[in-house]
Parts: sequence; structure tokens; C-alpha cells
Amino acid sequence: MMKIKAVDLFCGVGGLTYGLKKVGIPVIAGIDVDDSCAYAYTYNNKCTFIHKNIEDVTKKEIEYFLRGADIKILVGCAPCQPFSSHQKDKKHRSKHKNWKLLYQFGRLIEEVQPHIVSMENVPELEKESVFKDFVSTLERLDYIVNYQVVNAANYGVPQRRKRLILLAAYRQKIKLISKTHQKPLLVREAIGSLPKIAAGEINTNDKLHISPSLSPINLERIQHSVPGGTWHDWPERLVLNCHKKESGKTYASVYGRMKWDDLSPTITTQFFGYGTGRFGHPEQDRAITLREGAILQSFPPNYQFVSVDAKVSIREIARHIGNAVPPRLGEVIGESIINSLSK
Repeated sequence: MMKIKAVDLFCGVGGLTYGLKKVGIPVIAGIDVDDSCAYAYTYNNKCTFIHKNIEDVTKKEIEYFLRGADIKILVGCAPCQPFSSHQKDKKHRSKHKNWKLLYQFGRLIEEVQPHIVSMENVPELEKESVFKDFVSTLERLDYIVNYQVVNAANYGVPQRRKRLILLAAYRQKIKLISKTHQKPLLVREAIGSLPKIAAGEINTNDKLHISPSLSPINLERIQHSVPGGTWHDWPERLVLNCHKKESGKTYASVYGRMKWDDLSPTITTQFFGYGTGRFGHPEQDRAITLREGAILQSFPPNYQFVSVDAKVSIREIARHIGNAVPPRLGEVIGESIINSLSK
């Protein structure tokens, strides 16, 4: 039996690690500059969490965790903010503080020379020079690189989420597995059975099942919102001034409700806000909760993001969830790797 070990760079709260481990790939450690992710990563994945900037991570550190392995794997999802379609300053993407992190990923690959590499990110990255340089580095080192943009819904993630997945192996091709779901999981199947709560309430059995309060006018707005509809469904007095302008007419999905029998929109770091997208609950007068957002990201319902005695920061945990690799995509990456090893 081959001994396999993996290290997860930019691990966050462990979505990718969880998926890899679920299909049998041992992840030994995760590395991230954000130490607020440490509890969720270690508690749910039983892995070592290294709080460190990737620029300071050395070959020796990675090799320590991969020691003794017949197959060494390096995976990661570099922060996508510079490349995201939500990035406001698209002309100056390269000036973003996270722009060069993919070069650091490439540096570690060159120094450690793992057998297999995988990276997940937003589709827009494919057009950027930093990605082309990353692929060139891999090819120069004799990796066969395979990447494609996938619809996460085709693999069992109950949301509209397109992602770029790269798989590379030393002198061997890894092919991403074919889609696993002919019929997507919908919002009702994912979160329809969760207990009802009102805006500003918290479920006594799960403190992540919490939704922020709504102002009186936003409560009126969501009460007039139709699942899958827009703010055009509201009485004129509730419409925001910005939406009355020509430039605001295209933002139809903000202050919207999800539909039960549809996919959710892409879960962003702002999904807890009713006014930041179509994040209104299909029938309850509130935005979706942290737990609902996590489940729509394909985290299991019992995934713990904070300790029992810790205070819940809605903004921080929503950031963790929105930035995560959906665990189901982690499984897909893991299954693709295992298939290549068996061949």
C-alpha cells in the first residue's frame, strides 16, 4: 500500500481538507495566515493548523509534514479576492495585497516537488498573468497540468457556483471525475428541514443557526419580496433611491428571496446580509443563517466553527464560510486523485 500525505495551503476553516479526508486522503496539516480559522480547522479535521504567512513558509516545514510518504500532495486555494468578479477595482487587480500569493504556491511546489498538486479558485483567475505563470512553472517542472471551470451544482453543491479546478501530477495526467449529479440538490433539500427562527433570533440547539436583526423598513421589504422575484415587487415607497437610477436597475437580485425549488446563489462572505444579494430565506422573513449558508456550501450540519463557550461573530464566520472551498468539491478533487493513483 502506498503511503499518501497531503498539506493544505491557505486552508481556512478546512473545507478542502475535510473533503479530501472524507474520501481517504490523509491531510497532515493546514497553513493559513488567519488564526481565527484555527479552531474550526483543527476541531473538525483533527489536523495540525499552522498560523503563518505563506511567504514565510519554508521547504523544510512542508517536508516535515510530508516525510515518509510515497505520494506527496500539495493543495490549496489562494485567496480569490483579487480575481473575483466582485472585485470593484478590476483595472488594478495586480496591486491587491493577495495578488502574488499564487507565486508563493509555485515557489513551494518548485522547492518541495510534490507528486501531485491541486488548486481551486474563481474562473476569472484563468485570464490573469499570475495563473499563466503558475501553469508555466508546473510545466517547466515536468508536471502535466489539467484545469477546467466546473459548475459546483453538477457535483452536489446546492448553489450556483462556478470554480476553476487545477490538477497536476509529475509526468502523469490527472483527469477530474465526471459530474456526479444529473439532478442538482436544491435549497429545499439542503436547508428545508432546519428549525424556524425570526430575524435577530438564535436557535437554542445550534448557535450558528442565527440571523441578524432587520430594521423596520427592511422587514417590510422582505415581507413584500417574492421568492425568485426582485425589488420591483415592492410598493414604490419601499424602493431605494439607488435602484430608481439607471445605474441601479441592473441590481435586481439584491434584497431578494431564494426559491425552495432552485439552487441558491453563490454563497459569498456577505450572505448574512439581506441587502447584499438574493440571500433572503424562501419563506421566513429574514436572511439565511450562518448554518444555512454553511450547509449550502456543502459543510455537514454538525461542522463546528466556534467552541461551545465562544461568542459568535456573524461577520467573521460568514467570511470563513464564504471563502471556503466547498467540502464536496474537496471530495471531487480527492476522488480524482485516487482514481489517477489506482491507474
